[in-house]
Amino acid sequence: MLSLFYGLRSMVTVFFLFKKNKTKKNTRVRVDPEVVPAGDHVFLQHEQPGSQQSEEQRILQQMSAEMVEVSVKAAEPLRAAGSLQQNRLFLDFFWDLARPDQEVRLKAVENLVQYLKTQNKEDELEYTFKRLVDGLGHTRQTARPGFSLALGQVLSAFEDVSLQSVLDRIKEKHSLQAVKKKLARNAMFGNLFGVLALHQSGRLSKEPPVVLGCVKLLQSLSQHKQHLKDLPNKTMTDILSEIPEEVFEEVLLSALQTDLASAFRTPEQLQLLLVALQRFPQTLKPKKLKNLLGSSTIINADNIPRLTEVLKMAAQSVKKERVLPAVVLDLLKLSLKEDSFQLFWNKAIVDGMLKEQQGPTHFLSFRLLGAALPLLSLSQLKEVLSGEVMMLYGEHVVTAQKPDRFKLAPEMDDYVSSFLQGCQDSDRQLAVMLGFSSLTNQGYPVVPSVWRVVQHLQPEALLGYVDWLKNMFLQPQMDRLLDFSTRKQKSNQEGKEQENWVFRLRKWIVARLSSIIDNHQVKKQEEQIMDVARFVFFHAFFSTKKASADIAETKEKLSVPLDERTRGVLVNSFFGLLMSMHHLPLSDDSAEGAAVNQKRVLGVTADGNMWIYHLVQYADVLLNQPKHVQNSRPFSPEQRQAWDSMLESVANLKKKAKKGPSAESSAFQQLFLLVGMHLFKAPEELLDIMKDLQSCMDKAQEKKAKKKKKKQASEQQEEVEPEWVEVMVDILLSLLSQQSRHIRQVCKTVFSSICPHVTAAALTAVLDVLDPDRDDEEDSAVVVTDDTNKPQKKKPKDGDEDEEMEESDDSEDSDEEAEDEAMEEEKDDDEEEEMENEEVDQNFRLELMKVLQQQNALATEEDGSSDEDMDDDAMMELDKSLSALFSEQKKKTQAKKDEKAKLQKERTLVREFKIKVLDLVEVFVARQAGSPLVLGLVEPLLTIIDRGMSSNSEQQEQDFLRRAADIFRNQLCRSKVYCRTAGDRQGELHDLLDKLMTKAQKLSDSSVCLYYFSASLYVVKVLRGAPPAETTDEPAAGRAAATDVEFMGNVDVDRVSTVFRDALSSFMSRRKSPLTAQMFTDLFSRFPVLCVKLLDTAVQNITSGVRDHQQGQACVLVLRAMQSREVQQLLHGAPWTKLCGNVTDQLAASLQNVGQAESKVVKEKVVKVLELCQFVVKQVHHQKLSVDMDPLQNVLQPLTSSIAFKKTGKLEDTYWAVMKHFGVTKPKVEKTKPDGDADQQEAPKKKKGFLPETKKRKKRNKPVLEPAGDKSTSTNKPGADKGQAKKKHDQKAKQKRPADGETASQLNPSKKSKTQPENQPAKKKKKKKKE
Repeated sequence: MLSLFYGLRSMVTVFFLFKKNKTKKNTRVRVDPEVVPAGDHVFLQHEQPGSQQSEEQRILQQMSAEMVEVSVKAAEPLRAAGSLQQNRLFLDFFWDLARPDQEVRLKAVENLVQYLKTQNKEDELEYTFKRLVDGLGHTRQTARPGFSLALGQVLSAFEDVSLQSVLDRIKEKHSLQAVKKKLARNAMFGNLFGVLALHQSGRLSKEPPVVLGCVKLLQSLSQHKQHLKDLPNKTMTDILSEIPEEVFEEVLLSALQTDLASAFRTPEQLQLLLVALQRFPQTLKPKKLKNLLGSSTIINADNIPRLTEVLKMAAQSVKKERVLPAVVLDLLKLSLKEDSFQLFWNKAIVDGMLKEQQGPTHFLSFRLLGAALPLLSLSQLKEVLSGEVMMLYGEHVVTAQKPDRFKLAPEMDDYVSSFLQGCQDSDRQLAVMLGFSSLTNQGYPVVPSVWRVVQHLQPEALLGYVDWLKNMFLQPQMDRLLDFSTRKQKSNQEGKEQENWVFRLRKWIVARLSSIIDNHQVKKQEEQIMDVARFVFFHAFFSTKKASADIAETKEKLSVPLDERTRGVLVNSFFGLLMSMHHLPLSDDSAEGAAVNQKRVLGVTADGNMWIYHLVQYADVLLNQPKHVQNSRPFSPEQRQAWDSMLESVANLKKKAKKGPSAESSAFQQLFLLVGMHLFKAPEELLDIMKDLQSCMDKAQEKKAKKKKKKQASEQQEEVEPEWVEVMVDILLSLLSQQSRHIRQVCKTVFSSICPHVTAAALTAVLDVLDPDRDDEEDSAVVVTDDTNKPQKKKPKDGDEDEEMEESDDSEDSDEEAEDEAMEEEKDDDEEEEMENEEVDQNFRLELMKVLQQQNALATEEDGSSDEDMDDDAMMELDKSLSALFSEQKKKTQAKKDEKAKLQKERTLVREFKIKVLDLVEVFVARQAGSPLVLGLVEPLLTIIDRGMSSNSEQQEQDFLRRAADIFRNQLCRSKVYCRTAGDRQGELHDLLDKLMTKAQKLSDSSVCLYYFSASLYVVKVLRGAPPAETTDEPAAGRAAATDVEFMGNVDVDRVSTVFRDALSSFMSRRKSPLTAQMFTDLFSRFPVLCVKLLDTAVQNITSGVRDHQQGQACVLVLRAMQSREVQQLLHGAPWTKLCGNVTDQLAASLQNVGQAESKVVKEKVVKVLELCQFVVKQVHHQKLSVDMDPLQNVLQPLTSSIAFKKTGKLEDTYWAVMKHFGVTKPKVEKTKPDGDADQQEAPKKKKGFLPETKKRKKRNKPVLEPAGDKSTSTNKPGADKGQAKKKHDQKAKQKRPADGETASQLNPSKKSKTQPENQPAKKKKKKKKE
């Protein structure tokens, strides 16, 4: 037998004990059973030569739940080194089988089987079975499946091993009669996983007696449901599903007679019968069933009540798991096989399960409905989807909208999706889609309008579904829908609800059609897309007067006329549909012929035209047939002329695009077509825009065609009329005021195409909109118009269905009106509080005094009059006067509130508009980063950031500010592309730099100052320009590298250096400066020439800084500058030596003035000074510069007396690192042992050295650990017998600790240890010293 000592990798101390104490008595070590896998009965026992205990007896000792005995056999000779390594590898497999990681367990199973096959040793195989059988009842939950799987794989690999012998091992090891009560649960699982291992071996059917033994063992385990639940019955079911019919008939039928006869008692027994019927139909014939159950069929009228009870039990058993029990689905399959589906569905499900209160039984019925979809025929699908189960499912969906309620709709979506994905029958697919779409709550379907399952439909089913949606929109047939109302909705119904139901249905249908087009996963043809778009467009803007063969939409008439609400939904859905079509890729059929490397084109059809162009052509057809169709908003002659001119312009652009396509031409076409489509929605607003757009394009085309011939004329015309680009920018700004995402995106596309032609005036028009200083002016670029009489823009279509579901929820609540009333009361209370908080209007006070004086109701001290002196008529007159006065005052107050709300709304609209205009700025910066016009964006963007930081911003304001800051810093200042042609604007840029730095120093916010400083660095970068071109010659390349460092382009180095020197002096001389050291660090790293110019100022401020903080920052700046290679290159030679000397003198002077440093700021300054000292001293010594370092060394040596160093810290480490360069090392502190008297005197204070309370084990630390600490001393000293009885008692207590009542017995020793005197630790200390 193998020695198990080599399998314990973690027990390193065993080797120490084994070598040191070869003749000691048995030593017991506590080991966590979670660390040692089951079966590792290893001993730490040092035997005497006369010990006769065999190794097999030790290995067969059982594992305790809390204690594992570990022993080492000392007298046995050791194996060779190769055998040692081999055994460790073999035993590691069993350790890995108990790992929590599943991948590790699976790998261990594979390696174990491979190892056993390769070695083929009987003793190792026998030991493997022993370990694996022991591990089946492991206390760790994840270990049991690992040992079970390993046992099954080993049995499968070694077929000569009898399954009966392994089964006997399992019964013997995990016998429920012989095991202790506290280990009974582990034994149950050991038996169960043992049977599973035999089943997984695949050999169970070859040994029928073993099958019978396993079934009987499982039958005995099925009584312990509190631990195993229904696992034994499921295992029996798995066994039945794999054994042949002969084995079942000859061996198992008699054993399972009782279970099969009691099939209607529990779901598990019924499942066993159903599996047996599926697997062995020849054995369980109707005659045999009649003998077992009393009837030849399972599903019949007599068995329905019992089946219903079993189904209810199954529903309760999976209440927490929320799954469909397998027995229920098997029953459904059996009903289809026995041709009793209607009986089962109507009696057991509808009349049985659904009669219970809403809960598990209802959810089981809904899940059964979803799981049954692939099994039912077309007629059965139509019947089920129009029955009571669907009705109750709809009520569940509507009532479960609140966040804290369980929702089964996602599960049903998965059922429907899997059915549609696996079903190839278009008729059945269509039946399911129509069934769920017809389930409505007061006209609104319960399934969302954006239902992703539609992407799995076959083309024929999709075509039929779209036709059904269109027909239901034209002729709503409410009687053909499965409509329901909740209980609360029924109590609140009114007579007008039927009309509202039609509107709700049509609203959902329009959103459903739009979502089908929007979903790119849906397989649809171009004809279907255009058909849906034409349908929505026609009913949004036109109505039928007479049927026409050329217009398919006029052939069908509306049974219920469209109201304004429905038309509003159609209009919004149509423009959302335009947005979706703009992003549609080419269909699969047309994309196959495209080139592989060709860029993917969006928003066009197979013929190359845009989708919107086809819709414009269709709209023109409708406008040209006034006899058959009528526009809901007829065009005026002027508007019709604008429409015709738009078509003409688009035609001209298409002709020119054929000669040479360009992005500009495509953008103009898209803009024309989009504005033309919006003429149907708002013709009055877009008429002028259409005219300007037309003239703008004409001028642009004319200027390109006749640029040379009419150069002078165009220059004269430019003085009178603006450029076409300026007009185009104004048009784009006007269009951006429209609430349309499509228009916003088209405007960005068009502006991107005209960016190369943008002039300074056009860019100024964009910046004027963003200028915060012009918002309050009368001639502001942004004008807010009052659109209160116009229908407001609705939410995107994605939120429509959510809004409807919220309406359904609100209609459910019976206390909705009460909540509204409560809200109104709260609002009134808030108004009253606001009125109380407001200052009383003096005019109102005077008017009130006049009324009271006129009615003689004002009491005075002289006449002593009161309300009792007034008669009834006077009182009535006074009441009327006061009522009129207060009514007038209330109107004034309300007018002020309305004005305030109006201003707030205007600010919101202006902010939204400015956010859209930022799109144009972002496009211009990205496309024209190298244009000189970009420089004009610096100050406006900084103004926006400055004003935004200082204002009390809301969320919308923060979004606008964040967007502007991102454009400025990340896309403008940090762009690799910048203006390199600013040679003629040197003076202007230098003035801008002066202005920016002057403003930066006057700011109070450091975050805003950072943006101004970044802008200054950007201006310097533009002035410097690109360095000269590189050369390939090596000497020339070296000279070029040297000149690149010194290259500053058009920068006036002296002037710019003066600007930044003043800023640096301001930073060092002001207590509260918005500038930071990081800003100058960036300046030094990006422009070394300027760094050299400012270095002297920084060195002076090492001692002349206004505060210690500034002096420390000066050290940081000097250190970063001197570390730069470019700076070292520029100051090479004598300047570098001179700089090092100046820095050394300043450092010595700074350290001389330190004094007694106790504050944190001073210590931080000293650290920075020492860091600079370290670099300078290192450079001086390394380069052997002629710099006198003696003054610095003389100042550093006494520094330890003025500054209190900690034991460990950056200050002390840096100091000794500097002194090391002078040859002074840190002195070593010798640790002196305290004498015995001092130790005894300080014994009470020694409590600090113990472990903190958080590190100690709770409750059991003192009574368990204190005796263990004296164990080693007691074995060597004769006088250590004191306390032996207590130690034995503690060891017994350790072994009994798992029992429930044992922890209470440890309280008394614990309390006793707390009351011990404090000199007890000192006694322990003395014992250790004597050792």
